[in-house]
Amino acid sequence: MIFRFAFPWAFALLPVAILAAWAMSRRRKRSDAHLPLPRASHRIALGMSPWVRLERALPWLRGLAMVLVVVAIARPQAGAREESRSTHGVDIVVALDISGSMRAMDFEPDRLAVARRTVSAFIEGRPSDRIGLVSFAALATTRCPLTLDHEMLQELLDQVSFAPQDEDGTALGMGLASATNRLRKSQARSKVVVLVTDGRNNRGQIGPEAAAEAARALDVRVYTVGVGSEGMAPVPVDDGRFGTRYVMQELDLDEELLVTIADRTGGQYFRATDPEGLRVVFETIDGLEKSEIESHVRVLYDERFFDALLPAIGLLLLESLLVTTRLRRVP
Repeated sequence: MIFRFAFPWAFALLPVAILAAWAMSRRRKRSDAHLPLPRASHRIALGMSPWVRLERALPWLRGLAMVLVVVAIARPQAGAREESRSTHGVDIVVALDISGSMRAMDFEPDRLAVARRTVSAFIEGRPSDRIGLVSFAALATTRCPLTLDHEMLQELLDQVSFAPQDEDGTALGMGLASATNRLRKSQARSKVVVLVTDGRNNRGQIGPEAAAEAARALDVRVYTVGVGSEGMAPVPVDDGRFGTRYVMQELDLDEELLVTIADRTGGQYFRATDPEGLRVVFETIDGLEKSEIESHVRVLYDERFFDALLPAIGLLLLESLLVTTRLRRVP
């Protein structure tokens, strides 16, 4: 809520109103009838009636009414701010690897959990952009098309889990092709795929190079992110009736391919060897792909002078009622 006075110069009349109230009070006091009793005043303490006090306050009652009239003349206004925003945004699809190797516990608690958390923070930081989500293992699935409903997107991201054992594998080409297809009809100023993986392409009907060519043809920029620490990492494996056991596994990350995909599409390749590194990678991507936002602000004002004028009229009517009834003076 915004408040203002349309004619603030009217407040220059306030001293006149206050001075007039003071002058009326002085004149009323001088015109009071007096009966001096010099000897009795030492022996008798006479109290003052509340009606006498009210009668003496009448000039100030009229003065308050005049002050409110001045406020009404100044035209108080209350306004509501309306803001319209236009954006030349970025359409982004995150392609997230959910293969079994993402269970590796070199990231606490595992690579996929850290990736979900990092992508969630990335989404929160881009409220003006349409963002979609694709997950892939042996198959690629669109979890969420491009949307500005980021609350729904966050809920769908939270539901992303590891691929079933019979669908395990890393179909990089399928993941990239599905993400690119989601951007095929986009009219955005910038179209981006963020491909997050920890493996090497070993499944799928579409090769990563062919998917990268399709992305380049559609003017889609691809940022590739390789996750996982150097060397061996513990991976939990379900061993049937013997429960879960941990197998040390070395990261099989095809960095050369990821660099090639990024270079062909005008993007960049990033390597994240720990959770903090992954966070920095997404912050870097966020800084590289900025949206242009224009804001247009309009304030609509409602006149509120009656809020001051009506009480002023009420005070004047009250004064008139009092001086013609209970506080009436006999000349």
